[in-house]
Amino acid sequence: MTLPTLAGCRGAAASLAASAVSGGGDAYASDDDPELVRDAVPFGLKTMEGLLEDSPRHEGLLTSLASGFTQYTYAFVQADAEQADLDGRLDAAQAARARARKLFLRARGYGLRGLDVRHAGLSGRLRAGPGLPGALGVARKDDVPLLYWTAAAWALAISDGKADMALVAELPVPVAMMERALALDEAYGDGAIHEFFITYDATRSAAEGGGADRARAHLERALALSMNKKLGPLVAWAEGVLVQRQDRLGFTRLLEEVLRADPEKEPRYRLANVLAQRRARALLAHADDLFL
Repeated sequence: MTLPTLAGCRGAAASLAASAVSGGGDAYASDDDPELVRDAVPFGLKTMEGLLEDSPRHEGLLTSLASGFTQYTYAFVQADAEQADLDGRLDAAQAARARARKLFLRARGYGLRGLDVRHAGLSGRLRAGPGLPGALGVARKDDVPLLYWTAAAWALAISDGKADMALVAELPVPVAMMERALALDEAYGDGAIHEFFITYDATRSAAEGGGADRARAHLERALALSMNKKLGPLVAWAEGVLVQRQDRLGFTRLLEEVLRADPEKEPRYRLANVLAQRRARALLAHADDLFL
């Protein structure tokens, strides 16, 4: 067997393995033990990174890495930072946010690479800034997973890197990507894009195109698309809108409702709902710091 043949076999094997790994599955999503998932996910991510070296243009791997790093970082590293903030451990919060920012940018990098595989040069046109609607006009419905995870990672990195003004100035890009994804497939992830806009619109006034009314519209669509099975949208509404309104009674009632829910009723969302309940408990425990 010649060297080129060996190389070809290795590449084919790597591609097959990459397809199998990037196929993912619901094993993590349906787990009820966040700490077990926290310990397991990094190994899977590093395995996929190793496979990517042999199949650098594998769309499934690039999408899974963008998704995996974003979800892992948000669920665990970012959560550590937010808990440290609530507890007044400012040094720990700062360190966790710095790590989260790096990991979110890593996820963004994989997502942009995936978009370039599908549409050559798209990442460069997005980074150029002006003409975003035109650049995103090439995106189609089957691009939505990459658009969503790349934009989510990008926006979260900006949230954790507010001192980096060059990074903050890029915010219109992930927002435009999310808007394009919403237009292409509003039902993606059972309302995941609407969940993003609950939080985002809560940070903007009505004059800026956001506000409580728009956030509520996204809340209602997120709940409808998940058939009221996801708890995350309710936590996002409580933390984003009700705190801003200083509606402590509504905040408490809603988060207590979240805690009464049974995550076992919907296995697809079990892990996400367990994590949402964890966040709800932390917010309720620190309500005195959030309300006057």
